[in-house]
Amino acid sequence: MSSNQEFRQVVTKKDLNKVFARWTIGAQMSGNYEVAQAGGVVVTLGPVLRKIYPDDEEYKQAIASHFAFFNTNTWIGNILIGAVIAIEESHEISGFQETRAAVTSIKTGLMGPLAGVGDAVLVLLPMTIFGVMAGNMALEGSALGILLGVAYWVVSMFLRHWFLFMGYKQGNKFVTTLSKQLKSITHAATILGLMVIGALIASSVHANVPLVISQGGVEVAIQDTLNMIMPNLLPILLVFLVYWLLGKKGFTSTKAVFLILIISFIGYFLGLLGA
Repeated sequence: MSSNQEFRQVVTKKDLNKVFARWTIGAQMSGNYEVAQAGGVVVTLGPVLRKIYPDDEEYKQAIASHFAFFNTNTWIGNILIGAVIAIEESHEISGFQETRAAVTSIKTGLMGPLAGVGDAVLVLLPMTIFGVMAGNMALEGSALGILLGVAYWVVSMFLRHWFLFMGYKQGNKFVTTLSKQLKSITHAATILGLMVIGALIASSVHANVPLVISQGGVEVAIQDTLNMIMPNLLPILLVFLVYWLLGKKGFTSTKAVFLILIISFIGYFLGLLGA
């Protein structure tokens, strides 16, 4: 195709809203180890690609190209979905085969960095913070903590919707410009997350050794000795134990919960653990 050919915009706001709904509901609908989220991408883009490619053969090739492996954070992935639609829509200017190469390149190159930012900044960090806050409120007898999660979900929906439209409007310009900063953003978010997790371990994980050893008229409290070595040493060791076990094949978070419960019951009855 000639580069002087006029751009033909066929995607409407209504189409983008439908894309947002399809991606929100179906992003993980057919996740697998072979192509990960590719099935969700095809379901999301199918109708809009039909409008962009009225020719049957071009439509089939476009659909087939999106069955390639794709895996990213589904929230911030809206940026990438929007950008892909903009690139697909400009195929009459850049050429069909060039468009296929551009779409594959942008998806392959940015799905990983965007996943790192999305997982750390949008999901793990806020969910951990709000989860602990809700848990502490529940311990104090208040059920209102659940509203924190609901409020964040509502805010995230507006944010994800904005991501899609921003990605579409900016095309590949935004994500290629941002890609240089994604590594730094991910690194900073990881450091912040580790600091938050460290603080949460000290404030939310409680383990105490009430055992007192008496010898020669001298009493030695085991917990005081542990505190002299390092405050909150036992909670840290428990967290590291669970983290290490979760790295073992076949060991799940459910098994970890039951293991901690068993250790707690046995430790309490033997007088080795207390509140």
